[in-house]
Amino acid sequence: MVDAALIQQCADPTLKPAIIEQFIERAGSEDPLTVTVRSGNRVVLVPKATNSEEALALIRDNLGRNTVRVGITQYPAGLGILEAGALKPDLIDSCANIRMGTALFGKVYRVVAKWYGNPNKEVLPQVFDDAIIAWQTGYFEGAAVFRTQDPGEEKRAEPEPARLDAADTQAGLHENEAESAVPADAVAPDANTAGIRIDLSGIGGRP
Repeated sequence: MVDAALIQQCADPTLKPAIIEQFIERAGSEDPLTVTVRSGNRVVLVPKATNSEEALALIRDNLGRNTVRVGITQYPAGLGILEAGALKPDLIDSCANIRMGTALFGKVYRVVAKWYGNPNKEVLPQVFDDAIIAWQTGYFEGAAVFRTQDPGEEKRAEPEPARLDAADTQAGLHENEAESAVPADAVAPDANTAGIRIDLSGIGGRP
């Protein structure tokens, strides 16, 4: 059994420890060097790694041709990696693997829970079962669940910036925009020297 203190220290805080323990028990491994290789539904027999170098070599040899899972959480080794040379030792580090694996499983769990609507306590075991299957297969309801948007991020989406339309008046513009219409060195005209702006000469005639 994986050390509870390690789970508490490294696991994603959005998941309850009980869920994490069940997740690792049902879908993970106690050995951080465990590398599981599948070709479709068939498990490919590979030698057991005895150190990190051997584990990384197994991953590199099979990545791109087969489905590779690794470590305590059986994290999908090829996720986000375009070439084997981009592999990082974090995959087989116990704490890093738990951190990445539980964060990804948390997303999978939220995707499944969203599909169920607002599941009550009676339905939660089924949600968890479906999340485990989705984790193991990589799919839920036909969608590649590891690449699906996290429902938790949808609520944190940034609002669209406000835009001014044609109905906005000068008063609604920023101060610097409104002031730019008047030259900074302009002088207010003297009322006594201002010229006549409206021609009144035609009213009543002249004497």
